[in-house]
Amino acid sequence: MALVFIAPRKYIQGPGVLAECGNYLKMLGHRPLLLWDQCVRDICAETILQSIQGVGLEPVEALFQGEATHAERARVTEIARQHRADISVGVGGGKILDVAKAVAVDAGLKMVTCPTIASNDSPTSAASVWYDEQHNFIGFDCWPFNPDIVLVDSQIIANAPVRAFVAGMGDAMATWIEAHAAYKTRAANIAGGTPTMAAMALARLCYETLLEHGVEAKRCVEHKALTPAVEKVIEANVLLSGLGFESGGLATAHMVANLLSNVPECKHLMHGEKVGFGIITQLCLDDEGDWDEKLMVVDWLIEVGLPVTFADLSLEDVTREKLTPIGEGCAAPGSLSHNHPFKVTARAVIDAMIAADALGRHRKGL
Repeated sequence: MALVFIAPRKYIQGPGVLAECGNYLKMLGHRPLLLWDQCVRDICAETILQSIQGVGLEPVEALFQGEATHAERARVTEIARQHRADISVGVGGGKILDVAKAVAVDAGLKMVTCPTIASNDSPTSAASVWYDEQHNFIGFDCWPFNPDIVLVDSQIIANAPVRAFVAGMGDAMATWIEAHAAYKTRAANIAGGTPTMAAMALARLCYETLLEHGVEAKRCVEHKALTPAVEKVIEANVLLSGLGFESGGLATAHMVANLLSNVPECKHLMHGEKVGFGIITQLCLDDEGDWDEKLMVVDWLIEVGLPVTFADLSLEDVTREKLTPIGEGCAAPGSLSHNHPFKVTARAVIDAMIAADALGRHRKGL
């Protein structure tokens, strides 16, 4: 199998860069479709529309309906076609960006992502995660190309809810842990090949950046302060994690997180929060690795405020029966858990989740 590495064509990060979006979009087309929700529009519309109209572009707007469903994808694609848009621009969180990416593919448009929170690594990736109308995870698509431009306004992200920033660190912390596990079997990555040295180096850098700067960055964002630590963690959450997971590999941490999305008690959780518990589950499932390093990761998750126990997931007193669908999903054909260099069974995953909860409670002193 060939080595394959994929990435967006251009990545721009810094305070105030959304005010320059018109200069970047005019290199791609003339009529951008702006997909955002009302909250994001209230924050960004004046800046973005002034920049776009200032360079002579003709924007088309579509308000996101709240979930990354196939129906929403079809609805927005029709809007793009009716208005003859030539660029699909997602502005907001990961679900908005995922729909915008799918619209770009379906309608044959250029693709641009403008994240307003650093809660996951969707902005740089060539993938969209799908849910049904009841907010259950149903799968994901991998597109033939990554975004043409990723525009990350770090000041807007520093002003966004701290919870979203921390969730992004949870998603990003899994990058090296999963890529390292998958690399042992040379499992195929989302890019369609095996990982390059570059992918593994970026995944490792993501991990090291979070351990060194994550706690400080969270403290700064709590005060809406944009510091070098915050810029580094934004880059880790968005760019390093995106490149590392997509061209590196995934494993049980994300599989557990995706399946937790279907548990009613967990629907209020953000993706990266569920990944946080998935990380500990994977560490307890894996029979390799330095134990002191595993404890360091768990303690870091606790310090930044990510879920490490069933109680953190609103699953107090959960039974093995309740966990069975997650275990069976991880053990099912095609599961990301099969990227490990050992056989993964439903029972092993359930046991690992129970062990993860016990470890989390122990490190919390509960």
